[in-house]
Order: sequence, then structure tokens, then C-alpha cells
Amino acid sequence: MKKFALPLTLFLGLISTAYAADGDAEAGKAKSVTCAACHGMDGNSPTDLYPKIAGQHAGYLFKQLKEFKLGATTGGKEGRNNPVMAGMVAALSEQDMKDLAAYYSSQTMKEGSTPEDVVAKGEKLFRGGDLDRGIAACIACHGPRGVGHSLAGFPKISFQHAAYIKTQLESFRNGSRANDMNGMMRDVAKKLTDEDIEVLSKYVGGLH
Repeated sequence: MKKFALPLTLFLGLISTAYAADGDAEAGKAKSVTCAACHGMDGNSPTDLYPKIAGQHAGYLFKQLKEFKLGATTGGKEGRNNPVMAGMVAALSEQDMKDLAAYYSSQTMKEGSTPEDVVAKGEKLFRGGDLDRGIAACIACHGPRGVGHSLAGFPKISFQHAAYIKTQLESFRNGSRANDMNGMMRDVAKKLTDEDIEVLSKYVGGLH
């Protein structure tokens, strides 16, 4: 069954990308006013509690918005459960989501930085994983520069806030976030130690 996992993931990614393709960036900009408080006017969040969404793949953004709404309507049983985002997406139509995704994907994410003391360990784990512990290399899905893959639905993680990446990896590890395609991130995260997560979170911040 495992040999079908990647093709299925690619297929689902293609679907989400296709659905987001007809978004209107200008309309999205007008609709983004309420998003600015947390994510910044151009999608570069000024606080590390919230993710930078500027330059993120439109298909991925659209998928997350839909799943935040699904999480809200199912009481967290499906989709992605987040109290803050639940309120923000409640009144959004599917077209609103497409427009917002188009706008933010057209912006440029501001560069981050990587502390020198995590470069060696971070690069080793990101590029090579850990065969002994069955940890897949991050590069396999997110690419050598951490820009992900729009068609496959893998997000851009380079330049992202370390605190946000850390929170998401911990959420995947404990299962409180379960909207990853085919459970791929949960499978990886459950094998990561606290140190692994700390190192990777800081490493990708300045990944070019």
C-alpha cells in the first residue's frame, strides 16, 4: 500500500492547486484587511506566533483556509482546528479563500536567519534524515532550499518563523494537527526529539 502514498499525495496536491488557480489577487488584497493584524499587510507576520504567508503556494493556502473552516464546523473532528482562525474564516466563501490565496502567494516572504550553532545538525537532518531512527529527509518533500512543491501540495518552509515551525512540528507529533496529506508529517514528527524539532525549526529560518 505504501507505494501508492506519493502518487495519491501528488494527485491531492494537484486538485488543491487547480481549485486555487482562479483566485483574483487584487480582490484578495481588498479582503485581506482583517488578516493584517496577525499576518501583516503583505503576509509577513511581525510576530513569530503567526506564520509568514507571503509567497506561500496558493494551493496550500487555499487548502489550509478550507480546512480551518472545516475544523470549525466539525468541532475539530475534521480539518484543522484553531480557535483564532475559526473565527476569521467563518464568513469566507470559497471564492474569498481563492482570492486571499492568490494575493498572499503573489507577495514576497522576507528572509529569515539561521543561528550558527544549529547549521551543522540542522543541515544533516534536513538533507539526510536519520536512517537509524527511520526519519525521512525534509529535502525529499520540501526541496533543497525549503521552497516546497506547489503541484504536490508541499509548503514553502524556508524563511519561516522558528517559533511557528516548532509549534507545528510539535502539533504533528502529538496529533493535535492532523490535516497533513496521507499522514506524512505525523509519521516524521512522531520520531523527532525535542532537540530535533528545536534544531530544524531554527535551521529552516535562513535556508536559501
